[in-house]
Amino acid sequence: AVPQDIPLDIVYEDDHLLVVNKPKGMVVHPAPGNPDGTLVNALLWHCKGSLSGIGGEIRPGIVHRIDKDTSGLLVVAKDDATHIGLSQQMAVHSVERAYHTIVYGGFAQDEGFVESHLGRSKTDRKKMCVTTENSREAVTHYLVLERFPGYTHLRVRLETGRTHQIRVHMAYIGHPVAGDPVYGNGKPAWLEGQCLHAKKIGFVHPRTGEYMEFDSELPEYFQKFLKSIEG
Repeated sequence: AVPQDIPLDIVYEDDHLLVVNKPKGMVVHPAPGNPDGTLVNALLWHCKGSLSGIGGEIRPGIVHRIDKDTSGLLVVAKDDATHIGLSQQMAVHSVERAYHTIVYGGFAQDEGFVESHLGRSKTDRKKMCVTTENSREAVTHYLVLERFPGYTHLRVRLETGRTHQIRVHMAYIGHPVAGDPVYGNGKPAWLEGQCLHAKKIGFVHPRTGEYMEFDSELPEYFQKFLKSIEG
């Protein structure tokens, strides 16, 4: 990964970590098909290479990821000790992560949860699915914020952090995320991917012991979609 001068929306920064608000459409780290223009390229430029090395040369500083077309908050480690401290919190599920999403259909209940095992699909290796084979436990909690004709605005809290967890779980219970081209029907197409935003993150600072919590505004694409379905 090479440093690139790409603008970043930095919510918080100190000598040990930073919290970034990632835009929709940005890949977190270089991968086949996305060799540059990623969040890592931007971080290398901004931090002048001062990032934890635990993730290797391709993922410096990256403690956790969100999908390319998911927007929202990520915490990034500048040194290995901070990275280890944050990873340990992730492992015991003590990091608070709340998402907002708009899904298809209506809910009779105001809140609930989905609990299953998630693993790689046998028929499409790029997809995850609910399965008991080579899988890991996943728990997703949801709360209804607003109801619209044909759609529901949810607040979703992750108890675990599996790949595509929210998208798979919502599709599994018959409420795929709007705009999701993989687990839904990809409509409306102008969303260019799922309507999913990592709105809040909370964790204990590994160096100071202070609990820190950050919230972000719903991005423009999300607010535009909300207005389009209000009527």
